[in-house]
Amino acid sequence: MVDSTTVARQCWRMVWVAVVAVLSFLACPWPSGSVYAQDGFQKIQSLEDSLAILGYTMYNEPSEPERLDANFTFIKTLVEALKVPHSYAFPFDSLDMVSILDAPDNRFRIFSWHVQMNDGSYLYYGTIQLNTPDGELAMYPLLDKTYEIADPEQAVTTTANWYGAQYYRIVPLGDAYILLGWKGHTPYITQKVIEVLRFTENSAQLGQAIFNSTDGGLQTRAIYRYSRNASMFLDYDTAENRIVFDHLAPADERQRGQYEQYGPDLTYDAWQLDNGRLQLVQDVPLTNPADSDDNRFNDPKKPQDHPRSGLDMQ
Repeated sequence: MVDSTTVARQCWRMVWVAVVAVLSFLACPWPSGSVYAQDGFQKIQSLEDSLAILGYTMYNEPSEPERLDANFTFIKTLVEALKVPHSYAFPFDSLDMVSILDAPDNRFRIFSWHVQMNDGSYLYYGTIQLNTPDGELAMYPLLDKTYEIADPEQAVTTTANWYGAQYYRIVPLGDAYILLGWKGHTPYITQKVIEVLRFTENSAQLGQAIFNSTDGGLQTRAIYRYSRNASMFLDYDTAENRIVFDHLAPADERQRGQYEQYGPDLTYDAWQLDNGRLQLVQDVPLTNPADSDDNRFNDPKKPQDHPRSGLDMQ
């Protein structure tokens, strides 16, 4: 008996072949679009199979050097797959270890993932793939520079200077986009991140001073730090047009500022979206919040030196 997941993947791939066949036919002056699409599909499907094997190694290989080696091979293979014309239409649905989010307006999608390290910290990798009219690859690699960003709540960065995270939600905000992400950080502290993504003429910008906190100050992103043993709810409430999240606090006031002691205190706050800004509202009512995304991600480990991410077009 074929399970529903297998059927869904087969349907996605049939749709992808059909879509690319039409696009390729329209783009080519000769009547070979369907053959071209089929060739492209077979190539990208073969590469996806390789990516799934590499991804399994990235998350399950006990040896840290082997995990890192698999990750860099994964990056090169992913770029090769994305270079296949009209790859944007391919779902890569067998890559369970990677978060792939489509923008609500279908302008782009984001790939993001992390690698396990031996000391309990994390490296992040990703790219933003644009949905181009001609089907050719256009992307902005995300290069994790977490340890080089001194004050991330005040920093405006580029994709080459990324405060790495694994994203699980995209929310439109005028001409910008809000990204909600999970960020395992140290052996003791996990983070949730609210990021802002904007596109300029030839680049993408991360961070924008639109977070109005209760003290009147502006932040470029919101970062929440809490115990690795805890779970934090943070998600978009479509009905109220706001981002609702657990209020975090230490169990003992004497531990304030020691984020490894922080966890939810059974109250909720929210960032209300209003005219292109986010206004902090404290102590909002919330009934039966959805489960946290924390369990979607593995708890990895990592060395003293932090290898840099290396996604590029080569």
